[in-house]
Amino acid sequence: MIADCTGDNAGDSVGPTADGFETYGVTGVALITFLALALAATPAIVATLIIWLFVMRALMIVTSLVSYFVNQAISKTKYGSQKDFDFEAPLTHLVWITSAISIAVTFIASKLLLGDFKDATAVAHPDLWWVLSIIISCGTVAGAVIPEFTKIFVSTTSRHVREVTNCSKHGGASLNILSGFVAGNFSAFWMGLVIMLLMFTAYQVSQNASLLAIMPKQFVFAAPIFAFGLVAFGFLGMGPVTIAVDSYGPVTDNAQSVYELSQIEGRKGIKEEIKKQFGFEPDFENAKYQLEKGDGAGNTFKATAKPVLIGTAVVAPQQWCSHHHPPAAHVRGQPHLGGLQAGGGCAEHRATRDHPRPHHGWRGHLLVHRRLHPGSRDRRLPRCGLHQGTHETRRQNRVGKRQQGGRPHLHGLRPKRHVEYLHCDLLLRPGTPLLQSLFLHRLPDCHRVLRLFQAIFMANAGGAWDNAKKIVEVDLRQKGTDLHAATVVGDTVGDPFKDTSSVP
Repeated sequence: MIADCTGDNAGDSVGPTADGFETYGVTGVALITFLALALAATPAIVATLIIWLFVMRALMIVTSLVSYFVNQAISKTKYGSQKDFDFEAPLTHLVWITSAISIAVTFIASKLLLGDFKDATAVAHPDLWWVLSIIISCGTVAGAVIPEFTKIFVSTTSRHVREVTNCSKHGGASLNILSGFVAGNFSAFWMGLVIMLLMFTAYQVSQNASLLAIMPKQFVFAAPIFAFGLVAFGFLGMGPVTIAVDSYGPVTDNAQSVYELSQIEGRKGIKEEIKKQFGFEPDFENAKYQLEKGDGAGNTFKATAKPVLIGTAVVAPQQWCSHHHPPAAHVRGQPHLGGLQAGGGCAEHRATRDHPRPHHGWRGHLLVHRRLHPGSRDRRLPRCGLHQGTHETRRQNRVGKRQQGGRPHLHGLRPKRHVEYLHCDLLLRPGTPLLQSLFLHRLPDCHRVLRLFQAIFMANAGGAWDNAKKIVEVDLRQKGTDLHAATVVGDTVGDPFKDTSSVP
């Protein structure tokens, strides 16, 4: 228990830092860098849009703070007099209130800052403010919608989590673990669809004439890329609230640990002492129940924050890719965002909309395309990747020995080949072949998207296992039984799943 409490403090302190703050910085830097490169010929427009970005980010903090006090007042009025209530409800209300206020403030501030916007030729674009507001709002909506989808698969009231508990009754720890995999796989699929839909909406809005007009003619592809960055920016529109609900989990978890470590129930005369000093009759059984129930809600909202932060890390870096890998539709000799020639670079990094290639190279592309068409079967993947990866290792060792006079040497190895062969095994299994094929054929930075599925799968499967144990402890009150032991085994799998899944 002491070691677990210490580990929770360490892991839950590092988690928000890696998932939240790093991504929070990347999105802003990516947008500013993109604007500075794409609109270098019009510094006045660059300055206006960067100021708008900084104002949006500052207002996001203010809206989160205001939403906190609004939600606190509502929660006190609604739940203040109740001895028992759903701990997830106030946190859910906080997320939705923040989303609504953030969207409203985004439109108002954008109207004030960009309502009279004019391009380099002094032509007015009165629609730009609402175009950019809608794009950012796609990300802000995601910050509220994704947690709702997450709760479907990890909440203690979820049908999927109750199925994990039910499987534990009939099949013990083995069936518990398998059913957790199912919940994680389903969650990765549906959240992938949500992110795709929001990015598609942002793309459609980015084709508005007012946004296209401010982009240079040679960079006609820049508008949707800028839109994707703004979606990621909007993902963290509720950044403080996202971190707050993420932190609620470790607080409740460690509160339960502190209670158990105190061993307060075993102290002689403790009830009389508490009544004398604090003026109330302690109810230790109810205290344990409420702490375990709060821990279940904490597990849920710890899981809801992960996909938001992970999704941001997938959407935002699309801008970085555009800095270095432009579409091949541009004529050789024309500059692109990175200052290089559009016709230069490795062939595998030049792609068009009709013939895209992932960054893993043409061999990896053909491998995944052949194995993951919509009719393929997931069970064929181990033979696909691991078998070929083993043969590639042996082949490279033979090449290295010939080059170095019979001695193996690192210069004969090509680790990129192993990535091509093995990433289809280790990264593609959680999602469905159809959805992944769509990603592979339409997004240039496909490896990051594939890792999105893996990270969401791991985080939500871990949450499902953890809360299945909470159902046994809180709802069924069967702590110490064989059923509880089976769910504890599942939780020992779920903890490393949750703690090792992070931003791609």
